[in-house]
Amino acid sequence: MDDPLTTAPNPGSLSKPSRDYDGSFQPGEAYLQALPDMQNAHADHISGARVAINQVGISNFKLPLKFKTRTGQVVSLETSVTGTVSLDKDNKGINMSRILRVFYQFKDDVFTWEEIEKILNTYLERLESEEARLKLFFNYPIAQTSLRSNMQGYQYYQVMWEGALKNAGELHRYIQLDFVYSSTCPCSEMLSEHAREARNVYSIPHSQRSKARVLVELDESSEMTNEDLVDHCANALMTETQVIVRREDEQAFAELNGAYVKFVEDAARLLFEELDAEEQILDFQVSIAHLESLHSHDAVAVVTKGIPHGFQGQFDDFRQLIC
Repeated sequence: MDDPLTTAPNPGSLSKPSRDYDGSFQPGEAYLQALPDMQNAHADHISGARVAINQVGISNFKLPLKFKTRTGQVVSLETSVTGTVSLDKDNKGINMSRILRVFYQFKDDVFTWEEIEKILNTYLERLESEEARLKLFFNYPIAQTSLRSNMQGYQYYQVMWEGALKNAGELHRYIQLDFVYSSTCPCSEMLSEHAREARNVYSIPHSQRSKARVLVELDESSEMTNEDLVDHCANALMTETQVIVRREDEQAFAELNGAYVKFVEDAARLLFEELDAEEQILDFQVSIAHLESLHSHDAVAVVTKGIPHGFQGQFDDFRQLIC
């Protein structure tokens, strides 16, 4: 059979093509079989170096997916999905649409780590790859009770679940969560107190909205929820931003900031202490930005658990943490 990529029609045999869309045309089986397939072309058609590609696939396809809360309630959330597989050096490409079509077979299920593993195994089988990755990005709502007025509002957390599978082996499970909090500068607090005591001058220590991006790798038997990871962040930092605030809540928040002043270095070490004590977490990386109200620049820090071959503290663009 002629290679459709190298067999060209005789130019003299073609009339001027129609520019009218034929809505009534229905391709038959023979027509479908004759359609050229660039992805499955012979290796001779590879452009550039004949090397393996670590990840290739599609990113940011969106659909509503179901997730289970800590209490067992099922919620439907708009989710942005990235699905990729590895490609060996002798294959020109993958069938990109297969990434999407496979995923849509599972779109009505409740997403758990077991569900993600099923999808990844299907990717390995259908796309004949050795490695597969799946990332799910969504905003996760958790009801927050105000500090003193006992009113409730929804705090939304930017969450990413990632599953990575190699050779249909052990599934690597990652959760990333962005936690927004207030940070009051200990130096500014001490200087304000000094002005009051030495000169009886009223002043206010500076504080700012801050963000910690917490990335954890979970043990294979872990049942940690998004709520559990939020609790760890809240326990470590104590000054999460608030949703519904009355005067008594605003006063309470000012008192909290006074009780838990922290530099960016303090925040990093407090989160390290909290996460390091959690047995379900194999490894973690915490990336932080304090969006300074004193300076025109931000204070940043990164800390990792420090295990061999684990997270290395690489964080390339702290502007991602602007909130």
